[in-house]
Amino acid sequence: MNKYFASLALIAATIFCASAKNDDPVLMNVNGKDVKLSEFEYLYNKNNSQQVQKQTIDEYVDMFVTYKLKVADAEAAGIDTTAAFRSEFNGHRNELANPYLEDKSTINRLVEEAYTRMQEEVNVSHIMIHISEDPQKNKESKARLDSIRKEFKAGNGSFAELAKKHSTDRSTSNRGGSMGWIISGHWPYTFEEAAWATKNGDVSEVIETFAGFHIILVNDRRPARGQVNAKHILKLTHGKSPEEAEKAKAQIDSIYGILASKTPAELEAAFSEIASTESECGSRQKGGDLGWFSAGQMVPEFETATFALNNGQMSQPVKSQFGWHIIYRVGSKGIAPLDECKHGIIMAINNDDRGLLPQKEMEAKMIKKHNAEIIQKNYKKLIKDLDKHGAFDSTFIAKYKNSNLALIKVGDETIPAKTIFAKMQASLYTDKEYGKGMINRNLEVTLGSAALDYERRHLEDFYPEFRNLVNEYRDGILLFEVSNRNVWDKAAKDKEGLEQYFQANRAKYNNWTTPKYKGFVIFTTNDSIMGEAQKFLEGKNLDIDSVAPILRQQFGRKDIRVERVIAAKGENEIVDYIAFGGPKPEAQKNKWQSYFGYMGKTITSPEEAADVRGQVTSDYQAKLEKEWVESLHKKYPVKINQKELNKLKQQK
Repeated sequence: MNKYFASLALIAATIFCASAKNDDPVLMNVNGKDVKLSEFEYLYNKNNSQQVQKQTIDEYVDMFVTYKLKVADAEAAGIDTTAAFRSEFNGHRNELANPYLEDKSTINRLVEEAYTRMQEEVNVSHIMIHISEDPQKNKESKARLDSIRKEFKAGNGSFAELAKKHSTDRSTSNRGGSMGWIISGHWPYTFEEAAWATKNGDVSEVIETFAGFHIILVNDRRPARGQVNAKHILKLTHGKSPEEAEKAKAQIDSIYGILASKTPAELEAAFSEIASTESECGSRQKGGDLGWFSAGQMVPEFETATFALNNGQMSQPVKSQFGWHIIYRVGSKGIAPLDECKHGIIMAINNDDRGLLPQKEMEAKMIKKHNAEIIQKNYKKLIKDLDKHGAFDSTFIAKYKNSNLALIKVGDETIPAKTIFAKMQASLYTDKEYGKGMINRNLEVTLGSAALDYERRHLEDFYPEFRNLVNEYRDGILLFEVSNRNVWDKAAKDKEGLEQYFQANRAKYNNWTTPKYKGFVIFTTNDSIMGEAQKFLEGKNLDIDSVAPILRQQFGRKDIRVERVIAAKGENEIVDYIAFGGPKPEAQKNKWQSYFGYMGKTITSPEEAADVRGQVTSDYQAKLEKEWVESLHKKYPVKINQKELNKLKQQK
């Protein structure tokens, strides 16, 4: 991207800033294509901001016209229609468009909200009923939970009793629904929202997560305790017989006795050593180290014991649902400042259901901005047809997968039914009410995405600064490719043209002050292969261009390397040794230990274009550039609006 343009950072300075001008007159026409004043002004100002010596309007007009003529030539050559161009340009445009389509305010709000919640831990219990694939069962589950909630609020039974009786979350139902202390950022967003919004002692409304439907009882709140780093030794009892569980208890007690005899200075090392051999947890490979964790990330018994310890302190055996633990607390830390947490918070937002909120907020803004709406007349016609058909089955779906009935209007565009129905499939649930719900959900989703897509496709119409930046990228890609074809790559590949140019301008390059060695240096991996290569070349009259291919074919690329060189004395120590009687250089620090000269001679001035290739190529490119530009001015018409140009000069 840098081969065309300056940094994307300039977007930040212009984003969402509408042009101060309501009109944007045509400043010039190049090969039948209008160039607006705003585009010229944008590039003129940008160019001058990067120059030490400022250009006048007249000076820049000449350069700008040439630039546009080259773009016109690229378009005439069809470069702008190639798949390669479209792919590169669309990639740049999407990147430039992203800042215009992001709802930064929502992201910032979510970050601030998450950080505020990180300062607090909430003790909760819940009752959950898992989600079903059957919409009717889900409806019944929500109603059942709402009934349980009302029963609790009316004082008919404790929450723990209701959880044990009704909750399908096996991990908490046996504890009366208790989840212990939880922290922000580790639970579905709707669950977290309800937990932090509900008062102590109260129960939330029924909420839905990806796992199921919940009601949440908030038991208590306290300031966040931060994180702890701990190691543990575990002896499993889960799934074992009473005898095996008793044996595990005896083993953990024995280990505790050994560790309790250690001095504080010896304890951590001894703990890690025993954990690596005795613990029945995967953390044994790291000496029992569990890393850093917060409230709600471990089972309650383990968490309570760990947070109760001081740094460098070991617990007595602790029983959990998994077995018996001995815990050693390594360290602790509080909540880091927002600047340190922000990156991690944003990553967490992007990886959970909060990640959809900025887009949803942006979609809502775009629905309003572009007057996006469901076309009620046609929607009612669709629903009436569903009622008449009587079932949301494959026949009904197939009918509307081919229908052009306009269901959504965004700006000056409409979206047909076939787009809404494209991804719908017949299922076991053919009830027409289920079908209406499915249609409504798809319409809602499509309405938002269509409004956002409309904005994306019309950004150039809404933001002049975006249009100018995108045009700069577009023209830059075309300019690079057409210049490469007509000048840079053309000159590099045109050996005959380079040689002719050199011979015609030979005097220009006869400026050497010292002789130079011209020939080959052939490197080999050892003296034996070098001898074989020298013997192989004896008596052969090879063409210069065939030396490298023939040697590589004979000896392989791994054992021989051929370099064509031209160097004066003092420019290359190996050439000095081969051609100018210099000392032999020290052994190479690579595999090319041996070398010799081939077809070498000393010349006092360049004999051919290859002897001064860089300089000749640059000069030849300049010649091609000049001839190309002259032909462009003859080939494509240019009309300049002098009235608008004079106005601009007066302003500057």
